[in-house]
Parts: sequence; structure tokens; C-alpha cells
Amino acid sequence: MKDELKKRVIKGPDGFEFEVDPMQDYFCEEPPKEHPPIYVKIVEDLFNWARSESIWILGFGTGCGAIEMRPLMTPRFDAYRYGVQWRPTPRQADLLMISGYLSTKTLKRAIRAYEQMQNPKYVVGLGSCTINGGMYWDSYNTIKKLDEYLPVDTYIAGCMPRPEALLAGFNDIKKIIRAGKAEGANEYAKNFEWYKKNQKQVIKDWDMPDYNW
Repeated sequence: MKDELKKRVIKGPDGFEFEVDPMQDYFCEEPPKEHPPIYVKIVEDLFNWARSESIWILGFGTGCGAIEMRPLMTPRFDAYRYGVQWRPTPRQADLLMISGYLSTKTLKRAIRAYEQMQNPKYVVGLGSCTINGGMYWDSYNTIKKLDEYLPVDTYIAGCMPRPEALLAGFNDIKKIIRAGKAEGANEYAKNFEWYKKNQKQVIKDWDMPDYNW
């Protein structure tokens, strides 16, 4: 009888071995929180593929950059065939595309829009102004590097980049998402104090609640 109550190792059809204790009530206990890594990777790869093939964009056009996004919705370029769609509110979008220069006033709105988006979320900087300030690099009222205030997953260079460059940028962000490297939202949470410090240095009339989870 004692031998029958000893722990036994059962091998499942997928090759994983599980230790079973006959004296343990598995129905009344919480299931194990950790799953075999191979299952986690398969599911996460599937999720990342689905995310990359359904990119919903919140376009944040501040000036000349916004004009290059409009042709993408026409039959000539047809961004919809890549799973790219534009959405009207942050709650519906997972990619924030900031095009053109950002003044301190518009930066405040861009931060608010980003923080209202649900995870996972991504940021694309469109044009030279988001990279180094562009022709406004010495302006007293614009920022120079977007990634000091929001986590940027990829940049699309140019002043302004043509629609073909935007489509190439979409393909780049899709590759990053599929590879599981689009971790901007987690980076923002991890380095939250650093981002907030940079944001509040340029935004003097800070009247928004700090982002929380």
C-alpha cells in the first residue's frame, strides 16, 4: 500500500515528464503559474505575428509631416493591404506616429495620448524633426530628440519622407514586433522616473496626473 502512494513520474504525449503525488489534491490547489517555455514562446510568437499584421495608428501630425500620411490611404499606395489603419482615438490605437516638429505645448498632448493607449503600444518618429530637431534644431520652443521623452521603436528619416519610405518604415516596425523586440511600453514603465524628469523639464505648466498602472 505504501508503494502505491509514492510519487510517480508520468510522461505526457509531448515528451514532458510530470511528477504526480497521489496524496496531493490537485483539484483544490492553484494550477502551476509557470508553463513549459516552449509553449510560452509559441503563444507569444503567434501574438506578435497577429500584432504586426494589424497595426492601428493614431496619427499625431504637428505640421508638414502629416501631409505625407494622407496618400497612404489612397488606392495608389493602399496601406490597408499591410494591415495598417488609422484610428481616431488613443484607446483604439496601438501605434503613435508623431510627424514633424514637436513644440513643448504639443509634446504635452503627445505624452497624454501615448499614456492613454493600451499595451502593447509602439511609437514611430516620422521625419528629421523627431530625430534631431530638423530645421528647428535651435528653436527655443521645440524639442530635438523625441526618444528623450517617449520610447521610440523606430524612426523614418527624411524632410519629409515620401509615402514609399513610410511603407518601408511600417515593414521595419512589423519585423521588430514579430521578433518580440518592440518593448517600448515596458521600457517606459521601467524608466518612468527618467522620462518624467525630462518631460517636466520642458513642460512648465504640468497639470496632468502622472501615468500609473
